[in-house]
Amino acid sequence: MFVVIANIQVKPESVEAFREACIANSRGSLQEPECLRFDVLQQQEDPTKFSLYEVYRRAEGFAAHKETPHYAAWAEKAATMQAGPRASAKFTKVYPEDAS
Repeated sequence: MFVVIANIQVKPESVEAFREACIANSRGSLQEPECLRFDVLQQQEDPTKFSLYEVYRRAEGFAAHKETPHYAAWAEKAATMQAGPRASAKFTKVYPEDAS
């Protein structure tokens, strides 16, 4: 499995629009055959801070995700709402192992 966690801070006036854009991106992403999970998380202490938790079968699935229309629409909208650059980290699942 290939996991991406993206951390994004948005402008206070953009919180609701950003939530809506992320939900639309998540819904589209969950229709992709390689996407296993796509959670949109909002920090309780600072509602301008979001994390996107994305799980794909393989790294190639994430690469394909970045070529979809729903991702392009999200990226364009998100760029205008961000309070700074987004940070992301990529992970490989270690445990628990999947039963095959």
